[in-house]
Amino acid sequence: MSQYRTFTADDAVAYAQQFGGLADPAELVRAEEIGDGNLNLVFKIYDRADRSRVVVKQALPYVRCVGESWPLTLDRARLEAQTLVEHYRHCPQHTVNVIHYDAELAVMVMEDLSSHQIWRGELVKNIPYPQAASQLGYYLAQTLFHTSDFYLHPHKKKEEVARFINPQMCEITEDLFFNEPYIGHEHNAYPAQLEEDVLALRHDDELRIAVASLKHRFFAHAEALLHGDIHSGSVFVAENSLKAIDAEFGYFGPIGFDVGTALGNLLLNYCALPGLLAPREAAAGREQRLLDVKVLWLAFVERFQALAVEKTRDVALAFPGYASAFLHKVWQDSVGYCGTELIRRTVGMSQIADMKTISDEAMRVECIRHAISLGKTLILAAPHVEDIDALLARIRQNG
Repeated sequence: MSQYRTFTADDAVAYAQQFGGLADPAELVRAEEIGDGNLNLVFKIYDRADRSRVVVKQALPYVRCVGESWPLTLDRARLEAQTLVEHYRHCPQHTVNVIHYDAELAVMVMEDLSSHQIWRGELVKNIPYPQAASQLGYYLAQTLFHTSDFYLHPHKKKEEVARFINPQMCEITEDLFFNEPYIGHEHNAYPAQLEEDVLALRHDDELRIAVASLKHRFFAHAEALLHGDIHSGSVFVAENSLKAIDAEFGYFGPIGFDVGTALGNLLLNYCALPGLLAPREAAAGREQRLLDVKVLWLAFVERFQALAVEKTRDVALAFPGYASAFLHKVWQDSVGYCGTELIRRTVGMSQIADMKTISDEAMRVECIRHAISLGKTLILAAPHVEDIDALLARIRQNG
């Protein structure tokens, strides 16, 4: 059995030589550490021709920028690897390939995606990937349907729920999405000019009850194996290609959480574009983001419904009309969770490049204010927004 140790670059090379799946392992000669290294060590492994061939990722036992006072479970590496393996089984074209993982070392070897770019950075630069929204919708439908009660035998589903219990990472999500933005917390970070806007969130009883309801569903509704953190920074894109990565928050939860998180990141970019681009380009970019929102949702629904007709195994769930009724509830959840993503990314600790990249401070404040306002609107309106066109109308009304 392996004993945990923190990898050096040389360790990563040796591990990739052993488990990278190359015909000639000796071709792998050096490692480059990438990423901020706060939660994980990530190494690109290069061959003699200086081509990146595989990636080695190892979980750290604590948040490095804080220290050992903020410990993290190493089991998240197993959960991430197994989530990606399961999602790859059902959607290999849009999930990073895990070549090997070791639960004791909290390490995995993955395919190299150097030909791709992180989607968030491309959105910030307003670089179009016309296929990305539909591909992400397809990925969500494939992975969430095939790990749900529509497809899995009840006994298998319960076994899978137990296998993917992820309490510590779920607690982080619960705090970041549903607790900290609505209280005075040291993790929160927002411009001082928005103090009144943030205080209004804390003192809005209707909003707090709606957020509590969304949190309760996050606790209680083990509908499918979620990615758990499917934002635009967890997606690689290239021409005609999209790959999901970073699934360490994976667990069985409400389908609308994954869908809403994905939609929320498109809308965060929508809110930020006036601060990132000249007025005419920003207006065109915002229209594209709204189209992306529509395309993502419709791609998800179309594929999920097709799978439900073709593959639903439970006789009750296969009854005509039930899948549509279920997806309507997923829709309402998605709108609500979309709103929580908007607020937690602007009030809470997980700030994003879409907003941080805005150089004009006054414009940045207004873009963040817009995102907070839109998030609140969507959380409160979620039970009443009937379809995607009604959602887009609400967004336009909000500014």
